[in-house]
Amino acid sequence: MEYMNTSKTTYFYAIGLSYKKADAEIRGHFSLDDQAKSNLLQQAKEVGIESLIVTSTCNRTEIYGFAEHPYQLIKLLCENTKGTVEEFQNVAYIYKGKEAVSHMFKVGSGLDSQILGDFEIISQLKASARNSKKENLLNAFLERLINAVIQASKRIKTETNISSGATSVSFASVQYIMSNVPDVTNKNILLFGTGKIGRNTCENLVKHTKNKHITLINRTKNKAEEVAGKFNLLVKDYANLQEEINQTDVLIVATGAQNPTVDKHLIQSKKPLLILDLSIPRNVHLNVLELEHVSLIHLDDLSQITDETLEKRKAQIPIAKQILNEVEAEFNSWLETRKFAPTIKALKLKLNDFKIAELDTQRKKLAGFNEEQAEIISNNIIQKITNHFAHHLKDDAIPTDESLELIKKVFQLEATTNHV
Repeated sequence: MEYMNTSKTTYFYAIGLSYKKADAEIRGHFSLDDQAKSNLLQQAKEVGIESLIVTSTCNRTEIYGFAEHPYQLIKLLCENTKGTVEEFQNVAYIYKGKEAVSHMFKVGSGLDSQILGDFEIISQLKASARNSKKENLLNAFLERLINAVIQASKRIKTETNISSGATSVSFASVQYIMSNVPDVTNKNILLFGTGKIGRNTCENLVKHTKNKHITLINRTKNKAEEVAGKFNLLVKDYANLQEEINQTDVLIVATGAQNPTVDKHLIQSKKPLLILDLSIPRNVHLNVLELEHVSLIHLDDLSQITDETLEKRKAQIPIAKQILNEVEAEFNSWLETRKFAPTIKALKLKLNDFKIAELDTQRKKLAGFNEEQAEIISNNIIQKITNHFAHHLKDDAIPTDESLELIKKVFQLEATTNHV
């Protein structure tokens, strides 16, 4: 899984942290907003990184890319977040080569999601790949890998029931509200933040609670109005946030702010208030828990909720893994072919040189030399020889690296400029 060029040797890495070892606070330290992602990509280009994608969601931040050493990628992450190298080392994972490839397949399939079968990560990977491609930071290897992961994700969605019931963070939050708030249909619900999680939560609220008292607030009002228009909901100005909080029974916070946007000082009412914070970093200050009538649930708490739907999903894991293995094997087969393709191309060019020299000799020696027929015969022979070598290199029982070196040595081929 090596990528080599004339000046240096780089390897494919996946570095990052997730909900498995990093709590919400630490994940918040390494969270990347859109501007930070853009800055990271620019810095990657400046330091000579050839190909890289970066993702940052509520439950993970990851970089997939080529580097001489993983520290190059870790440094990029820490320079663009509040996180430190020391913090990263305590909770992080670093995968190299085939392990990095397998990790991306597992993440993109929903098998590594905080809530099993949550496929929102695949849209994040797609968006990350598009951003990298715009910056010329998506090489053939990484683009092919992303497409293979998307293919695996689609197959798992259609061939298994692992995503039945839509147990995403947004669904789990609504499920929690319905289980813990009596007479939820008649309660006042305030949704603060209409990004992707906010929009999905809103849709699930309308669908499952049958509640007509849902109010939306977003810093940019027209974005809230776009969401509200689909469901005929009420929109209030950001300036009315405190007033609305004090009238609501359930507050859902799903903003993308880097610091808390809600704290105890905004809460003046004494009636029971359930707050769900679906944000990373946390957007609700923990000081709200100093108020006896306030309950606070964070998305990490929601991921602990298990129900019959989730248990049924677990039974689908073996089928999903089989699909992953199949698509990953196809990708690795392509990778092996790509590995020896430059050598086969160089061999073909060398044989073509032999052909040109020999035809020139025969042209001078033989009267009435049939050049057209000789050209056809020679090209057919060259194709048969290169096909023979290609089939040999595809044989799993034969060490490819040793065979490549032998072919290069026998035919005196120049070293290929790169391979993955």
